[in-house]
Amino acid sequence: MQLDEHLFRREAGRMVATLTRIFGVQNLTLAEDVVQDAFCRALEVWKFRGAPENPSAWLMATAKNRALDILRRERTALTFAPELTRWLESEWTLRPTVEEFFAPNAIKDDQLRMMFSCCHPRLPEEAQVALVLHILCGFSVDEIAGAFVSKHAAIEKRITRSKKVLAGSNRLFEIADEADFSARLPAVHRALYLLFNEGYHGASAESAVRVELCQEAMRLATLLFDHPLAATPATFALSAMMCLHAARLPARLDASGNLSALADQDRSRWNAKLIAEGRKLLGQSASGIELSEYHVEAAIAAIHAEAARVEETDWGQIIALYDTLMRLRPSPVVALNRAIAIAQRDGPERGLAEIRAIADVERLNAYPFYFAALGELELRSGHREIARAHFRAATKQARNAMERRFLEQRTDACEVQSSAGVPAGILRPRRLRQP
Repeated sequence: MQLDEHLFRREAGRMVATLTRIFGVQNLTLAEDVVQDAFCRALEVWKFRGAPENPSAWLMATAKNRALDILRRERTALTFAPELTRWLESEWTLRPTVEEFFAPNAIKDDQLRMMFSCCHPRLPEEAQVALVLHILCGFSVDEIAGAFVSKHAAIEKRITRSKKVLAGSNRLFEIADEADFSARLPAVHRALYLLFNEGYHGASAESAVRVELCQEAMRLATLLFDHPLAATPATFALSAMMCLHAARLPARLDASGNLSALADQDRSRWNAKLIAEGRKLLGQSASGIELSEYHVEAAIAAIHAEAARVEETDWGQIIALYDTLMRLRPSPVVALNRAIAIAQRDGPERGLAEIRAIADVERLNAYPFYFAALGELELRSGHREIARAHFRAATKQARNAMERRFLEQRTDACEVQSSAGVPAGILRPRRLRQP
């Protein structure tokens, strides 16, 4: 039998985090090997006996027993976590210590430690996200390379270098240190934001929508707001944004598997439970005086969720929020989204003027939906030939088959005069990667 992919992703990260806490971060590879052994063992045993009633508990027990074997055999050859060494040296304290670290609450804390360790200040953002995906979410090098439109060798080198940085830390991040925790929390937020963004509107060559990336980001965000030190307004706002955007995922693809713009989505397919959860979290995010980019993006998503149809959207409020977002963290993509919202309220000519006024607009030249936005507005203005040229330019920049099909359909639409509105929301207020 084959192991369920979701089970592997969820349990792999939990086991690696706990085993690294026991073995020491310098033995991260050993922790990963033990997890791999546990899954190989599962493949062998479950093939003949069938999956156990509680696969998670079975895998954890297997990893724990394997860890005990290694600790007994290698205790004089390896250096383990410094703070645990004396507890691992005696057989009387060895098993109770390992049992304690495999308790549910301890496993949750170890995932937090690993998450904060992956967001080491010496690592660039993309390396942080790659580590989170690889260590905590169980993604292979090939899967990460696909998500970031990079080569296998490049991602492998990035992860290897990043693990060396972690090994040099000697121990996992200590989440009880309030000052260090608060200092590193923004980097953790950013890593989870980028992880979610890659799933929702990423550049993968396989698909424009990677639901599993969104789910992993949301799972890790839940670990944050369940911890007292991490339950900040920004954490709640980030989680609210994820819920409100994830609510649209069922409608992002139509019945044929093609991308569906926000204006064309069947809103009855939006996940009402996630919308309600997002609104609740957005309310909790207003508990302090902090205003982050996540607050603004969540508020924009909430306004879209309130409208039964795109025509009922409060574009004036959305424009005001984009103005705020431009002050907090300006980028050409945010400016492009703002211009589209203005076009929805004031007409295509005004939207085109706003796009032409974007600073650093050349940074959008590799972004397919920059040209797509120009095409939509020119089409609405009645300039079909100009619109067709923009859509063709967008198609050349398409990052996967889904985007290509969508943009080809928009090119075909230029053959017939259209008065349809801009498919607002096809662009998320995502950040461009730094050149």
